[in-house]
Amino acid sequence: MAKADYIISLIKSHYNSEPERFTTIALQIAAHEAKLGHPLVANEIKTIVDKAKETKQKTKAFTPDLQGLILENVPAVNLADIIASEDIKSKIKRIISEFVQRDKLRKHDLENRRKILLSGPSGTGKTLTASIIANELNLPLYTILMDKMVTKFMGETSAKLRQVFDLIEQKQGVYLFDEFDAIGGERSRDNDVGEMRRVLNSFLQFIERDNSDSLIIAITNNKQLLDQALFRRFDDVILYHLPSVDEKRDLLKNRLAQFSKKIKFDDLLPNINGLSHAEISLACVDAIKETILNDKQQMNNDLILKAIKDRNAAYHK
Repeated sequence: MAKADYIISLIKSHYNSEPERFTTIALQIAAHEAKLGHPLVANEIKTIVDKAKETKQKTKAFTPDLQGLILENVPAVNLADIIASEDIKSKIKRIISEFVQRDKLRKHDLENRRKILLSGPSGTGKTLTASIIANELNLPLYTILMDKMVTKFMGETSAKLRQVFDLIEQKQGVYLFDEFDAIGGERSRDNDVGEMRRVLNSFLQFIERDNSDSLIIAITNNKQLLDQALFRRFDDVILYHLPSVDEKRDLLKNRLAQFSKKIKFDDLLPNINGLSHAEISLACVDAIKETILNDKQQMNNDLILKAIKDRNAAYHK
């Protein structure tokens, strides 16, 4: 982006009351200056932004009707924190790249990917992906608790959804629809109720009409359960799977780096069957705790195997 374009975008974000976008552009300018060989300017901009973040008071963005239905979070994870296939990583990078350069796309009447569906088993990195995207774009993450919205406000869910999409329009951020299966089920299912069909129809209308600068991410553990009409409303669908052999090895090495001297990682791999990324990480944490609490200097394969077996027993009876 040329300097003039940066300045124009910065001014627009200020007068449009878009503080998150203002910060994003400021950091883009810092990166641009660093590439030009101006590290002092780049560091000064970053310092100003960091100080602003520290002193900024957190404001409540939600109306009383939405309190308890939306969680606000400022993630501190980046792309290096996810262990996934190169295909998944490249898709995440593409979403980030298109958002950062959305002004360039709009000059050619093109839109960046803003509506994303993440599908796969629990613990495979879907929520982590939303956090990474929010952090990389310097945007807040708002998690909409769909299960609470539906069960607590049956009969009013469509009205609550309208308020959520009004918020999406008014306050830029990454909006994560967790437990999306709660409303996204196939409309033709025999056990479906009329209320849920109306809620799903409302969601389809809201997401199709949305033209905000926010990112919308929906998560499902089983995309086969979702209504097929949903898929054409999303700009991209990313499919997650249980970890491959390489991913298992990388997870173990990453989580157990400080204790890796006497660990034979390849010997552990045949014993990790059916565990998700999150479950493997938890098993590693269990082994680390056991090592620390028993004042052991080193960790061995037997200790890790025990933690893995315990997790297998807990999750896969």
